[in-house]
Amino acid sequence: MGRNKFSEHEIGVIRKLLRSKMSGNRGQQKMVRHTLRTVFGFNISDFNIPGKAFGPEELDECVRRKRIQILDDATIEAMKIRFEEKKQHEEAMRQAEAIAEGEVVDWQEVLKQWNDYYSSHNEG
Repeated sequence: MGRNKFSEHEIGVIRKLLRSKMSGNRGQQKMVRHTLRTVFGFNISDFNIPGKAFGPEELDECVRRKRIQILDDATIEAMKIRFEEKKQHEEAMRQAEAIAEGEVVDWQEVLKQWNDYYSSHNEG
C-alpha cells in the first residue's frame, strides 16, 4: 500500500504523469508506473478498478471522493521525513538482527578493527 496523502503540487505532477502514461507505449507506461511508485509512493493498484485504465480523470475522482487527500506542503514534508526515519530504523533493526543471528558480518565493525590494527602497526 502506497501513500494516499499528497500536496497539491504532487497531485499536479501525478496528473501529468498519468496523462503521459495514457498516451505512451508499453515501455513508457512501465516507466511512468515505476516513477509514480518510487518518487511519490503512488500505487495505481491502490485506487483503480481492476481491468480499467487509471488516468487523470480517475485521479480527480479519487480526490473528489477523498480516497486521496490533498494536504499542505509542510504536512507532506513532515510525513515524508517520519516515513524515511521509520524506514531507516527498520533497516537498522533488520541488519542488527541478521548480525546477532550470525547471518551477516558487521562490515563497519570489521573495517574499524582493520583500521585500529593498521594504525597500531604503522606507528613509529
